[in-house]
Amino acid sequence: MPDRDSSASVAARSPRTTTSHALLGLLSVRAWTTYELAKQVRRSLNWFWPRAERKLYDEPKRLVADGLATATREHTGLRPRTVYGITPAGRTALRSWLDEPSAPRTAEFEAMLKVFFADAGTLEQLDATLRAIEQEAVDRLAALAAMTEQGLAGTTEFPKRLHLGAVTLRLQCEQEIAVLRWSRWARRQASQWRAADDPGGWDHRAAMAEVVTRSRSQLDAGQETRVG
Repeated sequence: MPDRDSSASVAARSPRTTTSHALLGLLSVRAWTTYELAKQVRRSLNWFWPRAERKLYDEPKRLVADGLATATREHTGLRPRTVYGITPAGRTALRSWLDEPSAPRTAEFEAMLKVFFADAGTLEQLDATLRAIEQEAVDRLAALAAMTEQGLAGTTEFPKRLHLGAVTLRLQCEQEIAVLRWSRWARRQASQWRAADDPGGWDHRAAMAEVVTRSRSQLDAGQETRVG
């Protein structure tokens, strides 16, 4: 039987985080075991909300305690398992969250930290970091292509959500292409330096001016689109 929410647990509800709502979003699609949730988080949410996986085993229990989800004990053969589902209150909370302003976009990128502080090391270390960034982008693009091909082939589990997948996959694809292009460009530039802390005659001002030009051109294009 589903676990029932008590009045005491409702009174002591924990603050809802973005991860809470991310898991409610998955539960709104279908019921999942924790194992199934973990697989789906790695397949989908990890692309843009990786912290969901770190809280995967505690958060569903909090949602149950808050009356936003149910936990049903089942058995597969002799093995017990818990299946989590969403409650009407959970759907209401998810819908309300969609109205809330989103937090500013953030990114954690350890390899970029190593690039930023590369002058503490050698050019060989910098090149190794850039090569690793390049390879990761290649691998991620391959994974995105394979995932998208499943949708096109009609083998996805949620065909009614393909329109949302198409929109989010496009952004992920554009990001990985940008990282791939940048890593190859950065390797070419760094190959001209004398050392990681000495770029020699390399023209950093030209590279920075290009950043300004490209940024301004996109801003101007966006302004023209709004006016038009």
